[in-house]
Amino acid sequence: QEQGTNPSQEQNVPLPRNYKQALETNTPTKTSWPELVGVTAEQAETKIKEEMVDVQIQVSPHDSFVTADYNPKRVRLYVDESNKVTRTPSIG
Repeated sequence: QEQGTNPSQEQNVPLPRNYKQALETNTPTKTSWPELVGVTAEQAETKIKEEMVDVQIQVSPHDSFVTADYNPKRVRLYVDESNKVTRTPSIG
């Protein structure tokens, strides 16, 4: 690579034209999975990881206390005694 060249231009990847466009490139298109309520935690995790590659899945009992911090790379699965998802999984 020559000094002073832009790698993204060499690969013909267009640069974002504005701030909004730059932000949109890093945000997932889906933020919740209501269709996964009632399936097992394993099935839900597989489906979510198909759509969000570098996500951290956290499985918790439906009545447990969790931290209130927001993590854009985390999806919590709240499950019942039979390991079925009880709430809509969502990013956070």
